[in-house]
Amino acid sequence: MKKAAAVIIAGIVICAAIAAPLMAETPKAEHLPNFVVIFIDDMGYGDIAPFGSTVNKTPELDRMAKEGMKLTDFYVSSTACTPSRAALMTGCYADRVGMDGKVVFPVDKRGLNPKEITIAELLRTKGYATGCFGKWHLGDQPEFMPLAQGFDEFLGIPYSNDMGPGTWRKTWNPLGYPPLPLMKGNKAVAHIPDGPSQSLLCRVVTDGAVDFIKKHREAPFFLYVPHVFIHGPRYAEKKLVDKAEGDVLRAQVEELDRSVGQILKTLKQEGLAEKTLVIFTSDNGGDPSSSNAPFRGLKGGPKYEGHMRMPTIAWWPKTIAAGSQTAEIATSTDILPTLAKLAGAKMPADRVIDGKDISGLLLDPGAKSPHEVLYYEYEGIRRGPWKLVRIGKKAELYNLDEDIGEKNNIADKHADMVGELVNLLDAHKESVQSDLRPAAFVENPKPLLESTYRIPALTDYLGIRRLDAETDFGKKPPKRPDKR
Repeated sequence: MKKAAAVIIAGIVICAAIAAPLMAETPKAEHLPNFVVIFIDDMGYGDIAPFGSTVNKTPELDRMAKEGMKLTDFYVSSTACTPSRAALMTGCYADRVGMDGKVVFPVDKRGLNPKEITIAELLRTKGYATGCFGKWHLGDQPEFMPLAQGFDEFLGIPYSNDMGPGTWRKTWNPLGYPPLPLMKGNKAVAHIPDGPSQSLLCRVVTDGAVDFIKKHREAPFFLYVPHVFIHGPRYAEKKLVDKAEGDVLRAQVEELDRSVGQILKTLKQEGLAEKTLVIFTSDNGGDPSSSNAPFRGLKGGPKYEGHMRMPTIAWWPKTIAAGSQTAEIATSTDILPTLAKLAGAKMPADRVIDGKDISGLLLDPGAKSPHEVLYYEYEGIRRGPWKLVRIGKKAELYNLDEDIGEKNNIADKHADMVGELVNLLDAHKESVQSDLRPAAFVENPKPLLESTYRIPALTDYLGIRRLDAETDFGKKPPKRPDKR
């Protein structure tokens, strides 16, 4: 264990040494674009109107799509919270950086290695202010938290909203979970004990993001907004549930829509809209109560399209063509190299970065993807319209142009194609595993918040009377998911 701790300390020193030469560059702030990445938790492809929902009303996202670009074939790199976020932050497959497999839990020894270079760290070399507002979930020990990974500011929760003492998943830890804290920087300023407090998390995240934009309007900034919603258990303020006709999921989606509207409105009011690239997407497919239509699959499980193809919109007035759309393949690992290119930041030369620059794709709807092949971790591969899903020793083959719902396995009719794709997938796995970088581990991890003594509930912290909150988690999913 002492050796592991030493590795972490050495990693911090190494990372600082790598960044130091880059920090010597003096950026010209007036020429650098701002970046906002909005990362929803567990939103399915069909949960918002621009991607097919006829139930959830999302006028702000509708407007964002009309003013920007829809990326219909945008994928995240994993089907679970922690690995998906690790891939986004590092531009690498989660397997490569030791953050694959199960998610990190409260008081976990494991976290994103400080030797990794995150988007925030890369952009800070060009003078960017960096802020994270929402759910982190890459390790809750100080060595792994946002302020140690390149962010100047953090307001949010350290892991998922179902990882608290009053939530359904408490049985995962035989000792129970510690209080679920709201963190400001590295300090717990409130705790989230119940539905009324949980129902306020979208408001808290949005207000923090809006304040960050106003505070940093004169300098380039990177704003990362990994929302807590719509991960279960789901709570929403009663007035919003009533407006959504009793549908808590709809209430949350529609509150997220208003959140996006507030962020875009603030950018316009501050004269920053034409200087700012905003990307909206989700971390993985939805659970059974949301909609991944028209795709097969939910979060987790075999690598069907519904697991990893996300509803994605890019917005940058007068730079990204209004009302444009692309069906070219892009991935969440591409965001790091793309933002680096647009900011003029130097990419790390001492490590493999799996993502590719897709700035050309964003600026020209007719451009081609830099990806000839897409990998769904080690269990799936797409090349053109051909999609192979591997389940154990079994391989399924689909033609997505003809069968977007992956209903008709045609592996027995195209043995040669199956063989080609299996070989490519095996080669990919071998390539990644030949150049792995480990996660980091700490000795004797401690809870961020051991006691709620003198720590207010979120409702009290905000000075808001306790509102009635409703939840639909654990109830039978609605019968209309394909239209949700």
